[in-house]
Amino acid sequence: MITPEDISRINELGRKQKAGTLTEEERTEQAKLRRLYIDTIKGHVKTHFDAQQPTNHSPGCSCGCEHKH
Repeated sequence: MITPEDISRINELGRKQKAGTLTEEERTEQAKLRRLYIDTIKGHVKTHFDAQQPTNHSPGCSCGCEHKH
């Protein structure tokens, strides 16, 4: 889970990177925090999609789903 503090730190490190003052330790920290952020977002998306119920279609529907009904 990513916290508001983690996001603030990601932004702070991003500003330092843009300014060219990022140390090697900070690069490593930035990579770990970015991975945590991406994994958190992917988890949220997966949870959302897993919660979706499949839609039942009637024969000949015009939804454009292009699968057999």
